[in-house]
Amino acid sequence: MGRKWNNIKNKKATKDANTSRVYAKFGVEIYVAAKKGEPDPEANRALKVVLERAKTYNVPKAIIDRALEKAKGSSDENYVELRYEGFGPNGSMVIVDALTNNVNRTAANVRAAFTKNGGNMGVNGSVAYMFDETAVIGVADKSADEVLELLLEADVDARDIVEEEDTVIVYAAPEQFHAVQEAFKGAGVTDFTVAEITMLPQTDVELPEDAQVTFEKLIDALEDQEDVQQVYHNVDL
Repeated sequence: MGRKWNNIKNKKATKDANTSRVYAKFGVEIYVAAKKGEPDPEANRALKVVLERAKTYNVPKAIIDRALEKAKGSSDENYVELRYEGFGPNGSMVIVDALTNNVNRTAANVRAAFTKNGGNMGVNGSVAYMFDETAVIGVADKSADEVLELLLEADVDARDIVEEEDTVIVYAAPEQFHAVQEAFKGAGVTDFTVAEITMLPQTDVELPEDAQVTFEKLIDALEDQEDVQQVYHNVDL
């Protein structure tokens, strides 16, 4: 699949290192997932995925506990899940997932981020068909062969297994997310460098240098929006 997942995650971590933005967004995501089902991750698979992601981003336990307690309480704060699709420079493709308690605010802010940074919004379905929803799980201190054998023994299918530096990344169907993790945990692996269900482009595109600078500004502007949870694209940065 060739997405160089560690590089993507490291860039995000560097960008967010000096802010609480990533923690605040996880707080909302955990609250929403817990509100939609049980606040117990063992009984709520969506919540379990979010908590696994939070762990790989080192979200403090206090943030997680606060969000779970809020979901257990009488809070009637309602969030709507939204997906926007659009285009960046040179026809590059972008998907934006948001959680918001003010749809008008979010729509206006996302549209402004596109139009002010060389992009434009598309209609629903204009971009998403070029992406595949994929579980991405990474582990350290294992070889690709060891991971393949481990998954085969657990009868778990993977779309791809890729070595990236000192990490092995498993790409699988989204419904295999927990099965892959349980296979690793059964072998004594409990720490994951990556644990995501994401949208991967079917093909990557390269941009000329000037367009790449503009595109990076677009992605930064979108990720800076408080309601935006995830931004996916098909550009090889």
